[in-house]
Amino acid sequence: MSEPKRLHPIASVINTGKRLKNLFIPLAAIFLSGGREGKESLFITFGIAFVVVIFTFISGLISWLKYTYRFENNELRVEYGIFIRKKRYIPFERIQSIDLTEGILQQLFGLVKVQIETAGSSGDEEAEAVLSAITKEEAKLIQEYVAAAKTGDSEIASHKVAKPIFKITTPELLLLSLTSGGIGVVISALFALLSQFDDFIPFKKVFGGLEDWAVHNLILIAILVFAGFFLAWLIALVLTMLKYANFTVVQTEKDFVISQGLLEKKQITIPLNRIQAIRISENPIRQLLGYGTVYVESAGGSIENKDGANVILLPIMKVRELSAIIGHYLPEYHFTASFTPVPKRAIRRYIFRSWFIPVPIAVAAIFFFKIWGLFSLILIGIFTFWAILKYKTAGWSLDGQQLTLRFQTTNRTTVFMKKNKIQSLEIRESYFQRNKQLGTIEAYVKSGLGGAGGTVVDMEKSEVEKIFGWYSKEQKNREGASG
Repeated sequence: MSEPKRLHPIASVINTGKRLKNLFIPLAAIFLSGGREGKESLFITFGIAFVVVIFTFISGLISWLKYTYRFENNELRVEYGIFIRKKRYIPFERIQSIDLTEGILQQLFGLVKVQIETAGSSGDEEAEAVLSAITKEEAKLIQEYVAAAKTGDSEIASHKVAKPIFKITTPELLLLSLTSGGIGVVISALFALLSQFDDFIPFKKVFGGLEDWAVHNLILIAILVFAGFFLAWLIALVLTMLKYANFTVVQTEKDFVISQGLLEKKQITIPLNRIQAIRISENPIRQLLGYGTVYVESAGGSIENKDGANVILLPIMKVRELSAIIGHYLPEYHFTASFTPVPKRAIRRYIFRSWFIPVPIAVAAIFFFKIWGLFSLILIGIFTFWAILKYKTAGWSLDGQQLTLRFQTTNRTTVFMKKNKIQSLEIRESYFQRNKQLGTIEAYVKSGLGGAGGTVVDMEKSEVEKIFGWYSKEQKNREGASG
């Protein structure tokens, strides 16, 4: 038993900073709109914003004072709330995972953020408990208490036996950063930020007079655009390297423990018994090079801890080496490289579906732009090529108690699912598929906030029925056992 403890005072600053971050855009919009109505209105708006900020600081301080935690009767007991007091008692044996994060502020004071998930955590709820700033010694103590509660041995620590599985090298980190899609995220974030101020910044007035200048300086504009994209790519490159620096995976008796990050250090624990599926994702560049990213689909996760459901186990690796890297640590999974493809007669349907978007565009372009519109035929060629790639990628495999699906959207995805983890399996057959003796299969497992799985379109009808029969037999066995 221990006395109630408060989080480190820096927790008040961290939580207040989060609240102010959420209020930044609304406050900025109010401030800018007030400024357009005159000095008096601007003064009133500034006063309102000042009161809101002060109230946020005060409420953050009071929340910190009211938040306490303690260890008692093999439980972590948390009490919090300003106007309504809430108490949460978490038995150590129910705790499934403990994730640690060290942001910049936490690192400065030698602290960590602890997020706790339990067996009863629901994906649509917040994490069972979040201790935003405690000492590393306290975090280690929680880990040891949890390990002792699960093993019945008070001398056993949570990570006493740890087998190293993977540690990212500098060349792998560079390759991961160079082939990531982070540039799209950076550009999207920039446009999203600018769109928030569209009503307050007179873009047309500012840039309207540049039309004549732009006509005579096309080369300079092209250079500036290229420089902008290069800068966005460089920012994305640096952010990716900072995020995945020192990426390490070790296995304890019952968990995978993943550590990563330079500026913000994270440690994520994935209980082996909560793994629902293994997924490989290969974007077009990595697919060409034979590399991919391996994800663990877990039954954990929450709104507060979304990473707990969809966790990167191996950020970059040669796909053909997957079995050699983690096969020994997940012996129940068979990482096959052999798939039954969809039949040859399905290729026409893949190509036909891909024309739904580019063909109308090409027809309209040729109608309005005549000879210049013929260039739109290139778009049809690109979509056709992608359809053929999707057709060649699509496949499936049954191996004892495991179903493996492979399909292509933007990325090529391979999902390995155990029969007893599959939550739903659906087969579909449209009128046109029926004429071709084809069908579609969808399989999903439970994963955090929703489901994860895959879909393979235009399989041989007999093969779809074979997979459905394989799964239905398991369902009947479950129903018989429950009865």
